[in-house]
Amino acid sequence: VKDNASDDLYKIRMSLFRKRNELRRMFEKVVAKLNKAGYTADIDESFSNGRRVVAVFSEHKRQVKGILHGESDSRKTAFIEPEETIELNNEVFSLESEEAREVNRILRELTARLSVYADLLKRYLQAAGEYDFIRAKAKLAIDMNGNLPNIVDKALIELKDAYHPLLLLYNKQSGKRTIPVTITLDEKKRILVISGPNAGGKTVSMKTIGLNQLMVQSGLLVPVSPVSQMGIFKQLFIHIGDTQSIEFELSTYSSHLLHMKHFIETANGKTLFFIDELGSGSDPNLGGAFAEVIMEELNRKHAMGIVTTHYLNLKVMANHVPGIINGAMAFDEKNLLPLYELKIGKPGSSYTFSIAERIGLPKQLIQKARNLVSEDHFKLDKLLNRTEQDLQHLSKEKKELDKLLKENARLKAEMEKVMDKERHRQQVELLKQQNRITEDRLAYLKDMERKLRQIVLDYKKTEKKEEVIKHLHGLLFKQKEQVVVNKLAKKVDSKYKELPSDITIGSLVKLKKNYQVGEVKEIRGKRAIVQIGVIPMNVDLADLVRVEKVDTEGKN
Repeated sequence: VKDNASDDLYKIRMSLFRKRNELRRMFEKVVAKLNKAGYTADIDESFSNGRRVVAVFSEHKRQVKGILHGESDSRKTAFIEPEETIELNNEVFSLESEEAREVNRILRELTARLSVYADLLKRYLQAAGEYDFIRAKAKLAIDMNGNLPNIVDKALIELKDAYHPLLLLYNKQSGKRTIPVTITLDEKKRILVISGPNAGGKTVSMKTIGLNQLMVQSGLLVPVSPVSQMGIFKQLFIHIGDTQSIEFELSTYSSHLLHMKHFIETANGKTLFFIDELGSGSDPNLGGAFAEVIMEELNRKHAMGIVTTHYLNLKVMANHVPGIINGAMAFDEKNLLPLYELKIGKPGSSYTFSIAERIGLPKQLIQKARNLVSEDHFKLDKLLNRTEQDLQHLSKEKKELDKLLKENARLKAEMEKVMDKERHRQQVELLKQQNRITEDRLAYLKDMERKLRQIVLDYKKTEKKEEVIKHLHGLLFKQKEQVVVNKLAKKVDSKYKELPSDITIGSLVKLKKNYQVGEVKEIRGKRAIVQIGVIPMNVDLADLVRVEKVDTEGKN
């Protein structure tokens, strides 16, 4: 509340300001005096119940006149209000009480004035809250590069490059890379069984799908590719972690089965479920059998979901039951490190023995454990290992092939550009040659026009008309017989001589119009394909003359 809210409040605060300054000056004098006497502790002053007190050593507390407010926990320091400041402290305390009463009165009066606008203020508060909520959603979307996927009115999850929202934000702050998940669940592929090593990312991949689905259904943008598609589910069932309860006398497995009972009873075609370690907490054979039955029933009810497991029978089931597919978390067996990439279509190994080697368990214990496992089980796990490594190798080769194809496409585009430039250059050159021939013809016509004008003038002036007519006859008919040869024609004629024979494939020919020389590659009726430089041209046979190179050395 501001000082000028009322005159009384202004007077009280001014008095309080003066009294506090007076108290501070007096207190500093007392502390200086006690400090000089060696009575004060490490902390010169403090506050007790809003009153200023001085901290003195307990053995000197009787030498300091005033009110004892208390002692420290160690009993080495006593907190005393000096008698010189008692009256000032009382006055400050009284003024502070008056200030509190006046502020309370002002707020009550203000509230009474605004009470008539209570409904309007509530609406303003609600509108401000909505704007704040929208801004918070937008800020979150910007922080995690959120997009709006294509929302469809059916049970469908088609996510491309989906990120775990919390992991993405955490890795963004620490500068680490987050690996996305790409997954499709539809009517034909309803349930995904994710297997793989512990700490390989099975649960994180499952939570990535679950969190993005919950965020979309809550009206938030999600960190997925904008080409992704997501349906809306009426039920979301989640069973992750240990849910045992001493209060309700439930063991881990009892609690697990209780949740599965609820899932089976209420699941339908609009249900999306997430089950971490289905069937765990019991004997692997019995728990695996129950897990198989539960997953089969959820599949029969057309529910969609993701299950993580280490059970071999569930991996086998996913391979032959329609509607259920396998997925595996990639693992680098060479370096014994998880890759955190979800691969759809093949089951994954738990890499039990590989992880045991990684953490440094004695080799004899690992070998002993291997001997205890049935030969068939061990062979299958080894086969899964090899299959997964082969898939990783194929994926790596595919990426390299894609890279080479892109490079090839780039080089092809560059070559086409070069070819286009060459075509353009040859076309420009052809036009230049044609322009040169046209200029020679124009010069010839201008010269002829000048000579004809002169003949007309001579004919009018002279009496010897026969000589003028003879000169005109010589000019016209003699020029027809002469061949007007430009520089290009002279150059070509010096290198090639014309042949009277027919034109065939492979013949060297000269274009009559522009004196260019090329080789006949193909004859199509009355036209021929002539290779001139790097550009093939389609030319009428009537415009071609067969030529051959002149042996210049023989002449010399």
